[in-house]
Amino acid sequence: MFKIFVLTALLAFAHADNIDKDAQVLSYKNDPADAEGNYAYAFETSNGIQQQEAGNPAGVAGSYEFVSPEGEKFLVSYTADENGFQPVGDHLPTPPPIPEAIVKALEYIAAHPPQEARK
Repeated sequence: MFKIFVLTALLAFAHADNIDKDAQVLSYKNDPADAEGNYAYAFETSNGIQQQEAGNPAGVAGSYEFVSPEGEKFLVSYTADENGFQPVGDHLPTPPPIPEAIVKALEYIAAHPPQEARK
């Protein structure tokens, strides 16, 4: 289901007003799910969209690339598993580092777990 959503989203990009409406599929590969649920697919279009993904019932890994209306290339690699969807890309925001005092406090708490309340 996730694969279909991503494919649909990328195809929608291909048909948007600010992207080449005459884009052609340059390559397409689809390995449907086998008996264990392993699958893979990949495609590339003439307007710079590329996507590849491989997965199984435990999760998926893949990437997609596209060109913005300003001509900038964006690449996103991702995994999706029991921990959720985890995208990685230079253009994606990242959280600030955890302050050193907080790291030390967490390490202290882990090293000194609270004792059970006395009755």
